[in-house]
Amino acid sequence: MEPRHGDRSTGGNHRAFHRAFAVTFIRPGRPSQGGPHAMSPKTLRNSLVLALVLAGVLQGACKKAGGGKPPAGNLVPVKIMDLPAQVIATGTVTPRVGAQVKVGPRVSGRLERLYVQVGDRVTRGQTLAILEQRDLQANVDKAKAALASALATADYAKSNYDRTKELLPKGYVSQDSVDAARRAYEQARAEADNAKAQLAYAEVQLSYATVTSPIDGIVGSVSTQEGETVAASLSAPTFVTVIDLSRLEVDAYVDEVDIGRVKVGQAATFTVDAFPDKTFQAVVEAIYPQAVIQDNVVNYAVILGIQDAFEGLLRPQMTASVSITLDTTKGALVVPVRAVKHEGGKAYVQVPEGKGLSARPVTLGRESGEFVQIKAGLSEGDKVFVPGAARANDTGGL
Repeated sequence: MEPRHGDRSTGGNHRAFHRAFAVTFIRPGRPSQGGPHAMSPKTLRNSLVLALVLAGVLQGACKKAGGGKPPAGNLVPVKIMDLPAQVIATGTVTPRVGAQVKVGPRVSGRLERLYVQVGDRVTRGQTLAILEQRDLQANVDKAKAALASALATADYAKSNYDRTKELLPKGYVSQDSVDAARRAYEQARAEADNAKAQLAYAEVQLSYATVTSPIDGIVGSVSTQEGETVAASLSAPTFVTVIDLSRLEVDAYVDEVDIGRVKVGQAATFTVDAFPDKTFQAVVEAIYPQAVIQDNVVNYAVILGIQDAFEGLLRPQMTASVSITLDTTKGALVVPVRAVKHEGGKAYVQVPEGKGLSARPVTLGRESGEFVQIKAGLSEGDKVFVPGAARANDTGGL
């Protein structure tokens, strides 16, 4: 606890001075006695110089204890406000599900044209790249020719079947001939249908050589250059990554100690390092049941939906400082956290008394941000001393 101005410390310094004086001048004895403790003139001169230096030091200490300036700070009135309980967490800005898509071809080939670069804005269905198509186009042409042949065969088989049917009543052909003609016609028609399917398949394969964007967004990365050959096997190779920056969320990682108090629908706020003075409003949308364990610390992912307009400000992988509001204490008596001191396991604040400060014990409650609740020891309108430079919420001075 800090001493009040003008307390006993000044007298203590004076007493120290007298003791030092006695050690310097009295203890050695008086030269006039001529005893074993008598001083020579040189020793007396040195002792006098030492006493003067010591007197100056002690005099400065006395001034500091009794007449120095009070500590720098402000007198801030105790006030009443709503005090929310919060869970503090660190999170990351991430795209929502479906807002980041890796785009690539479903067929192998050489990349012939790449129409976009990183940062380009694209729309759904826009062409991003084209692979070499000569072999695929040849397959389409071949399938068209096969279809034309199959259709011609089917037409001939149908005509033959019709003629054979007409001759049966006249006795010119047997029933077996009619059945054979009908079977040939049905087989030709099936082959024509198969040729149509082969043509459709070849056209689809050809379409895969043209890579289009499945969503509106911005090109986040390009991993292939013109002239490179790509091979599509079990998974399609990635040409570009498209991100919809209008569909972002915050993944906050809440400690296992606090996760039981977090519920879907609770309000939250967060800030990012890029815009430290802007606070974004959010709401808890989901809590992942699976824990995330890093360095033996158990956290749970909490998904926050962003309520404010953020397009053009937030970007994926930005670090977010998150505060989730649990509940609010209405009409709490509060003081700045900086005003509270602790000694011997008890809390106290400094209040003005006379020309100085005196300590007053207080009972603390909930702490939120820069303020802490006072349950006992102060009343609304009382003033407490807040050390350090003044801040926006501080009033008064000392």
